Amino acid sequence: MENEKLLTITVPCYNSEDYLKNCIESLLVGKERVEIIIINDGSTDSTGKIADEYADNYPDIVKVVHQENGGHGEGINQGIKHATGKYFKVVDSDDTLSADFPAFLDALERCESEGGIDLAVTNYYYVHPDSVGDRSINYSNALPRDRIFGWSDTRRFRAYQMLTIHSCTFRTDLLRLWDEPLPKKVFYEDNLMICKTLPRVKSMYYLPIDLYRYWIGRPDQSVQESAMKKRYSHQILVTEKSFVACDIENLKEPKLKRYLKHEMFLMFGISIMFTRLNRSDETDAALEKMWDTCREHDRKWANHYRYCSPLALICIGGKFGRSIAMFFYRIANKIVKFN
Repeated sequence: MENEKLLTITVPCYNSEDYLKNCIESLLVGKERVEIIIINDGSTDSTGKIADEYADNYPDIVKVVHQENGGHGEGINQGIKHATGKYFKVVDSDDTLSADFPAFLDALERCESEGGIDLAVTNYYYVHPDSVGDRSINYSNALPRDRIFGWSDTRRFRAYQMLTIHSCTFRTDLLRLWDEPLPKKVFYEDNLMICKTLPRVKSMYYLPIDLYRYWIGRPDQSVQESAMKKRYSHQILVTEKSFVACDIENLKEPKLKRYLKHEMFLMFGISIMFTRLNRSDETDAALEKMWDTCREHDRKWANHYRYCSPLALICIGGKFGRSIAMFFYRIANKIVKFN
């Protein structure tokens, strides 16, 4: 394609007037190598107007898609549909990219000159309003640096390390191989995006820079404890779909299988802890239904996580089990400070 961009960045946004400009300004430093697609997801404030102004001022870089509210996942779906870039990244409208962005684009170009890759990995950086808990999530212990590699070259990930939309940039063509799009109006679906795509990844490149600045602490963020507690059913749905997408038992590459076992361990753990924050028999029953659904796909691995992994501790029934789950949740949040 003659005018194909190196990178498409999709920015799903809903009522983002207070922070959209900061986000887009951090992306514009990519200049002619980047295509920015702003998905205005039925905003009722001036988000759409701000997006259109950027499209008018940067017609060769910025595109805007206005849609009825379909949620973050539908924003990603539409970004993939309209993307012309060789690679694809999601940047949420309340986050930014760092000054290392041009260096990242240079690295992508080097990879392209060597035949291209399926996945580029970079670090992401938690930023809190009070700066307490600010930290980089990096992968230097698990991934080779500054060269193209495959799964066989990877090492074990630490307990808190996950490949997320903040750290991943995929070859666009891989995302178009999904059997179905991301679900509409479902939160936390970005984890499903990762699990749907990683089984097809063969070649990777890791650039150890803090590219993505993940701003934490906004009261209405989906990762706030109150929101995750309320939307426990979304966590469960995404975990069920991710378990099916990973299809652990049938993976042939041993170290890809090892990583996705790790990913699913964390996703099951997140679903269990945030569901049990509700401290009710009804929500505990929803967890048991989750396990039943996963057993229908793969009884061996569903039972492994439920009964034969450390997750069994936070699955213990009743008030005692809930107390154990809350204990581990507080420890995890103290270490990572993810909300």
